Amino acid sequence: MIRLGTGGTGRIVAVGAHCDDIAIGAGGTLLTLCRARPGIRVDALVLSGGGGPREREEQAALTAFCPGADLRLTVLKLPDGRVPAHWEEAKSAVEELRGRTEPDLVLSPRTDDAHQDHRGLARLIPTAFRDHLVLGYEIVKWDGDLGRPTAYQPLSPDTAERKVRLLQEHYPSQRHRPWYDREAFLGLARIRGIECHERYAEAFAVTKLTLDLGE
Repeated sequence: MIRLGTGGTGRIVAVGAHCDDIAIGAGGTLLTLCRARPGIRVDALVLSGGGGPREREEQAALTAFCPGADLRLTVLKLPDGRVPAHWEEAKSAVEELRGRTEPDLVLSPRTDDAHQDHRGLARLIPTAFRDHLVLGYEIVKWDGDLGRPTAYQPLSPDTAERKVRLLQEHYPSQRHRPWYDREAFLGLARIRGIECHERYAEAFAVTKLTLDLGE
């Protein structure tokens, strides 16, 4: 398996349309990065769920998923399922986020995600973060839109298990969903691990990547 490193990663941006998107799609990657780089800055933006129990869930969850990090979380109040109708608000939030950080890595939904909120946010990211490495995470759900990813972050068994525990612990509002369980999360991580010759992994879509092989 070909491996490319990003060098030192001092700042991360993580965005989600809903509370729990970031943790489901890239929670293991955040755990891996934050454990390896204590004090790393993580700017997180979530478009919906603000001002209520979902925001409190998200704050507690991302604090756990980013141990020792300088976490700066913003949760807005856009209506769930209506991001395309609130395009200007979403775009302004992404541009404001861009104005306050210069990240080494951006974690975002995939541009071909079947959910309109995920897809809409993903398509906004390159308009603001034009020269950044953007990894599009995947979210297992009813839509059945999982594809063939192009990049993988291996997860140790401990990290994969911890991700599942934290998802179950910090998002009680989601436990009623038929797909929101240990088997789904760990099963997908196992499949992605097989694809990159590891036990577990998270997978990402990369739209554009510039190589610097001469360094």
